[in-house]
Amino acid sequence: MAVYLYKAMDADGKVIKSEQQADNEIELEDFLEKESLDLISYRIKKPSLISFEKQKLERKEVITMLVQLEQLTKSGVPLIEGLKDLRDSYPKGYFKKILSQLINSIEGGKTFSAALREFDKDFDTTFVALIAIGEESGELPKILNDMGRTYRWLDELMGKMTKILIYPAIVCFIVLLVTLFLMIFLVPDIVVFVKDMGSTIPMHTHALIATSNFLIHYWWLLLILTVGGVVLLKVLAKKFIAVSTYLDLVKLKIPIFGDAILKIKLARFASYMALLYASGITIIRSLDICRALMSNKVIENAIDDVKQSIAEGKSISQSFDEAKFFPPLVVRMVKIGENTGNMDEALYNVNEFYNQEVDEAINKIEPAIGPLLTVIMGALLGWVMLSVLGPVWDAIGSIG
Repeated sequence: MAVYLYKAMDADGKVIKSEQQADNEIELEDFLEKESLDLISYRIKKPSLISFEKQKLERKEVITMLVQLEQLTKSGVPLIEGLKDLRDSYPKGYFKKILSQLINSIEGGKTFSAALREFDKDFDTTFVALIAIGEESGELPKILNDMGRTYRWLDELMGKMTKILIYPAIVCFIVLLVTLFLMIFLVPDIVVFVKDMGSTIPMHTHALIATSNFLIHYWWLLLILTVGGVVLLKVLAKKFIAVSTYLDLVKLKIPIFGDAILKIKLARFASYMALLYASGITIIRSLDICRALMSNKVIENAIDDVKQSIAEGKSISQSFDEAKFFPPLVVRMVKIGENTGNMDEALYNVNEFYNQEVDEAINKIEPAIGPLLTVIMGALLGWVMLSVLGPVWDAIGSIG
């Protein structure tokens, strides 16, 4: 699908210049005809190497679309009219372009889910699958409502995480700058003074001097090793599954944050599984879709184990239990849902539980980060001061 820069004229003779995505010139002309515009000229827009225009929908924009469409479709307004209302009420930008292209595709004969599938970077597999289920079952308003609730929770969660991480990020940056300043500018001058006094230099002061010299003369090597190490890990993780699996396992084992990450993943898994299962998708297909959303090889492998066990004829709860990854609560609730026939309700209960657990875990992170950073900063400054002032104090004592 190409982007066309076009010049067209409206019914009042006003010339309009804009752009539109289309598969070909005929589709572009059809779009303009529906907008009551006469095409004057066009050309294909060449991709720019550097672009400052937003190229992906924000989560809040997706939530806005879900909420408005749910309200309109529940009131009996046709989907296409709801999309047009949303498009007309939104300012010019990437979101408006997406809405225009969705409308154009639907008016061209495609279903809503098929139109969404063309924008895979904006709407993930689960989003499209759920919309397709809503269209097939006639329960689109309900599906939109459930999806809106899930996306709002994710948005609130990301907002909380961002708020919590801003403070430690700023503190870590300041500590790094202070440490570099001390090592590069202050320590060398003080070390000269200490050596001139002729006092014995202890091991921790030698370590400080060696660190300072390394940062002064080989800062470029440290930069190369840091950037190179990150790039190498990404390349190895992309090439070798074992490496990516190990790195994902490390993420789940990080003190303070690992537990919160795992609970977020489990809450998201339970939420989407409940949505998919309640919509009539088979358990195997639901697991496949949820697997693609986990972004963690350890959890993906556990889901694969569950799928394999179910395919071998084992019960759903037994399959979750034998995966040896999912917490007892998940296994227990899945077993209850299996026995009662209310699997979706059981999974929603799991989701609600982990939503609360995630909130509690996030609330615990903020109080824990402050003291931890204080200890780290105090240890660094204490090392510098002890290494510098210790020999000075010894020299003064020997003079006395």
